[in-house]
Amino acid sequence: MTSNDILIIGAAEVEAALKGREKLVLDAVQKAYETHARGVSSLPHSSFLRFPDSDKDRIICLPAYLGGEYQLAGVKWIASMPNNVARGLERASAVMILNDRITGRPGAVVEGSIISKQRTAASAALASKVLAPGEPGAIGFVGCGPINTTVAQFLTTVWPYVSRLMAFDLDPARAETFGEAMRTQRPGADFRVASSLEELLSECPMVAFGTTAITPYVDDLDVCPDGATILHISLRDLKAGAILSNHNIVDDLDHVNRAATSIHLASEQEGHTDFVHSSLGDILLGKANLPKRDDHKNIFTPFGLGVLDLAVADLVMNTLAEDGGGTLVKSFLP
Repeated sequence: MTSNDILIIGAAEVEAALKGREKLVLDAVQKAYETHARGVSSLPHSSFLRFPDSDKDRIICLPAYLGGEYQLAGVKWIASMPNNVARGLERASAVMILNDRITGRPGAVVEGSIISKQRTAASAALASKVLAPGEPGAIGFVGCGPINTTVAQFLTTVWPYVSRLMAFDLDPARAETFGEAMRTQRPGADFRVASSLEELLSECPMVAFGTTAITPYVDDLDVCPDGATILHISLRDLKAGAILSNHNIVDDLDHVNRAATSIHLASEQEGHTDFVHSSLGDILLGKANLPKRDDHKNIFTPFGLGVLDLAVADLVMNTLAEDGGGTLVKSFLP
């Protein structure tokens, strides 16, 4: 491939490159977190393109550079349109552009929604492995869309012996469809659709929130078992009281403390962020200790870092380099 050519990698090729490679994706996400925690990355704030006629629709731009052994630069452009679900389309769609670190010239355009789901799910699963005191007796899922479906896939990898699964969704039919996928991933598992959010929270010592909520609605987590692990992937489910009364771990405080996330709203209420224990990357590197084991819940709130997308995209690119693939557009650049 000459420097004027560009490689186009579609969804089918991305999916094939990552299929059955959950452990490698987990490793890539962990290395990206550790590289970022060492300070050898560049991660500007995400930019949100919003629309005057909708408070739900948005398109987000995530530029990133991941240094160390990676030397990767690029950007993800991801749209979130919740009404797509009613249209028979996935809520999110995305594209990534990968640039040469030295020349800055784009070398590949990659379908990004699959990478985005997998890095998000791997991030949650990695946090659960680090923060949970041991294998949970049951795992609950709040929100039954593609994100939590992928999170369940990765939690199955990290916690292979958990046999009790529960889900809650405002649309019971979506919860049942989610259950069918869970039974395929974990044959013989005891799966149940919860009749209420409170029922799920009370019975599951590990819970993954993967909703499209834009306004917090969970007042507190008192009903959860002591020491529960809360994977707050969708960022805006928990009210300030639930955040402030528990242990909080983030991916990057500077990033997550904005855009009306639960962490941001809690910090505005309190005037500080002292309630945040540390970042996951610092814990992985040993720069911060785990929160104290007590009756408080451990809440992981990841904003979603572009460096993770780069690390997983790198895994895709390396696989394609070995196996061939992609569509080469010659003389794309002048």
